[in-house]
Amino acid sequence: MRNSVLIIDDEKNICSSLTYALEDLYIVTTATNPKEGLTLLQEYAYDVVLLDLRIGRASGLEVLKNIKELHKDIVVIMMTAYSSIDSTIEAIKNGAFTYLLKPLNIDELIVTIDKALAFRALNEKVAYLSNELRNKYNHNGILGKSPSMRAIFELIDKLKDVDTNVLITGESGTGKELVARAIHYSGKRGNENFVEINCAAIPEGLLEGELFGHKKGAFTGADRDSIGKFEYANKGTILLDEIGDMGLTLQSKLLRVLEQKEFTPLGSNTPIKMKARVIASTNRDLRKLMEEDLFRKDLFFRLNVMEIKLPPLRAKKEDLPLLFEHFMGIYNKEFGKQVVKLSPATQERLLNYPYPGNIRELSNIMECGILMAKGDTMELDDLPEKVKVGKNYANLDREVDSLVGLRLYEIEKRMIKATLELNNGRRKDTAEMLGISERGLRNKIKEYGL
Repeated sequence: MRNSVLIIDDEKNICSSLTYALEDLYIVTTATNPKEGLTLLQEYAYDVVLLDLRIGRASGLEVLKNIKELHKDIVVIMMTAYSSIDSTIEAIKNGAFTYLLKPLNIDELIVTIDKALAFRALNEKVAYLSNELRNKYNHNGILGKSPSMRAIFELIDKLKDVDTNVLITGESGTGKELVARAIHYSGKRGNENFVEINCAAIPEGLLEGELFGHKKGAFTGADRDSIGKFEYANKGTILLDEIGDMGLTLQSKLLRVLEQKEFTPLGSNTPIKMKARVIASTNRDLRKLMEEDLFRKDLFFRLNVMEIKLPPLRAKKEDLPLLFEHFMGIYNKEFGKQVVKLSPATQERLLNYPYPGNIRELSNIMECGILMAKGDTMELDDLPEKVKVGKNYANLDREVDSLVGLRLYEIEKRMIKATLELNNGRRKDTAEMLGISERGLRNKIKEYGL
């Protein structure tokens, strides 16, 4: 069956001449005003639209937006007698496939239409394959087909309907919160509240009130009652993120809550029954913290009834192609782009990059690549400089050898300084990459005078 083309142009002679030139190859329909064209698009699914930039007093760019609202995947080729860089950029940004100048060269137009049809077919194939992959390798919003991720999916299934405390460990950016949400939403508590609190982001003096709530007058500034995260979670799940950064005093109180299954708001004498399931997560080595007397052993064993260790991205490279497709889909939609493939050089670099920031860093890299891509292919030059050049990870063995013989504090100082430079001074990204809290990073920067 021949492909269909809709021509929207207010000049009848152009509609007639294009119909004559194309009707042996395609099913051609014409419309001389936007309203007629949009009505036809509501009644029939055309493969390609040839759209004039100016249709009488109407703007072709506005018509383009209306077309994309009706059929976001339809291929639109803009036509105009007026060459304008601004309008070209605006048309492409709003989803046009390309832009041709009048008078049209018929041979060039046919080649362009065929390219547009091939592009649409490729898009449909990619969308189909992406859906197939997501359905096969998607577990409650987490993508993965590596043995390590399949083992984690099995653990999620075993834990979703029990009340066992869970400790999720792994480097920053590995998806600890996603795993916690998967346990919650796939199980019997899925219709209840999921509450997350970052223990590293809240000053210790305020964290207790955030967790357990307070009564009016409990401390200066407490002008009304406030419920805490445990009470708000109710029969749902509370995620204690970055539990390794919780102070020892509050650790003792949390231990008592977990043992007695009740908590008392600040300023109250009436305990409240704890109904929430507790999941804790950390990017720190709690066993090492216990050796340094910075984390209570009894709290560790209370939390660590079942531990889920998330591998870093560099240890499960089988999952990278799935994640590339996933993030390309997200950022294509966000930016109105149609980047459907990676160049061989880009794919090779992305497959071999070590991802110190794990999945969160991969997301940022793909966002940059989609934003910078000029066509349907992400090229090496579209990647962030640190990935494209790879200079921060070249000669790694030689760099490690150069640290031998130095004192530990000097190695740490150099590492923090280099990571700050890698992240252009962004402390949050630096802390995540180093696996420490922002508060801990601030202290180190002050200690080393960086």
